[in-house]
Amino acid sequence: MDFKFQDAKHIHFVGIGGSGMSPLAEILYGKGYTITGSDRSESDNVDRLRRLGIEVKIPQTAENVEGADLIVYTAAVHADNPEMIAANEKQIPILERAKLLGQLTATYPQTIAVAGTHGKTTTTSMLSQVFLEADTDPALFIGGRLPLIDAFGKSGAGDVMVCEACEFMDHYLEMTPETAIILNVDADHLDYFGTLENVIKSFHTFASKATGYIIYNKSDANSCKAVEGLKNAPLISYGLTDDCDWTAKNVRIHDGSYATFEAWHNGAFFADIELGVPGMHNVQNALAVLAAAYAHGLSAVQIATGIKHFQGAGRRFEFLGTFGGITIADDYAHHPTEITATLTTAKAMPYNRVIAIFQPFTFSRTARHLDDFAKALSIADIAIVSDILGSRETNEWNIHSEQITAKMENGVYLADFPAVANYVLEEAKEGDLVITMGGGDVYKCARLIAKMLAG
Repeated sequence: MDFKFQDAKHIHFVGIGGSGMSPLAEILYGKGYTITGSDRSESDNVDRLRRLGIEVKIPQTAENVEGADLIVYTAAVHADNPEMIAANEKQIPILERAKLLGQLTATYPQTIAVAGTHGKTTTTSMLSQVFLEADTDPALFIGGRLPLIDAFGKSGAGDVMVCEACEFMDHYLEMTPETAIILNVDADHLDYFGTLENVIKSFHTFASKATGYIIYNKSDANSCKAVEGLKNAPLISYGLTDDCDWTAKNVRIHDGSYATFEAWHNGAFFADIELGVPGMHNVQNALAVLAAAYAHGLSAVQIATGIKHFQGAGRRFEFLGTFGGITIADDYAHHPTEITATLTTAKAMPYNRVIAIFQPFTFSRTARHLDDFAKALSIADIAIVSDILGSRETNEWNIHSEQITAKMENGVYLADFPAVANYVLEEAKEGDLVITMGGGDVYKCARLIAKMLAG
């Protein structure tokens, strides 16, 4: 039987700066718990938590767990971590992050869990903005920074919790969602799932946990497979065809890649929608938001206003600025499908050239999608690929970034961020867009380039 976080007073987070940890720390801190944490290195998240008043220590040492009556950790923290060893010796209860999140979702009557291989953070952020601007005081758990609150999460006094639901290692199966949203289902995390069929089965299990609604993308074949046969909650479909419960008509593009459209519900006009984020893929993300927000009582005006005001989440086509006529942006795209969507959007915008900088994330994903990475990156005018960030893996595949660029006419391999930045300063011209992409720390490269261009 897992320890219940409600029985604790002082909760210590091992690896508190992680994107899945910092919002939990913020939510529980807002609920009045004593929160401390540690991490291996400084980061923006660590800085933000300290500004809130949360004590974060670096490096990780056994002394850091003193006084805690619950330890929270992530899968990235190993058993030989000194804080984990100390917690076991002191017999302090230990809870994995996903289990804590699962327990937290069960405390809200209306937890809306946003799942999907791609687009989770953007959609969760957009939905969060809609509920925030409607003054419903929701709790939020987001995989990226929402500029409106300058945070990854917040505790709320209302009944609604808007929560990003990650399929990695079946973590979302710990949740108790009232509403389950499936944006899309693609072949990812195959080092864990093995096959696409197993990914679909996992999403099916996730949707089967919903008690209120299941909202799914009818324009995505694998999402349709994932909800087949489910009777635990009413199915609400959205997509780009008239047979969906929610659909978009008269889609128009302005400023290169920003969409406006008519939202229709059950065959009737609902609202005119204007997106504040670029890309055709965000039309479908907005439809998911419309379906969820309407199902939870918000009006057409409230939903349309929140969607219009939403201008993106941190690291999701995030613009860092324009320096000497060169625009710098950063995006979390780390799968070929996401890279294709990001670069297709970028190419449709009014820039002379798109210079993409990609940091592959994990050796297994790079090896599995090698050809697809090369194809997706070929959309850019110039694509620079840096060394692979192996994260939790060792390179048993003998894979290297040069194997990607070797398959491309526009590819350039440069090992590290200083080399990339120097190349961009030599190559980029006024009117170009430089965009960094990847699931690791490639955002540091974007900031380095911006700093060097700013002089």
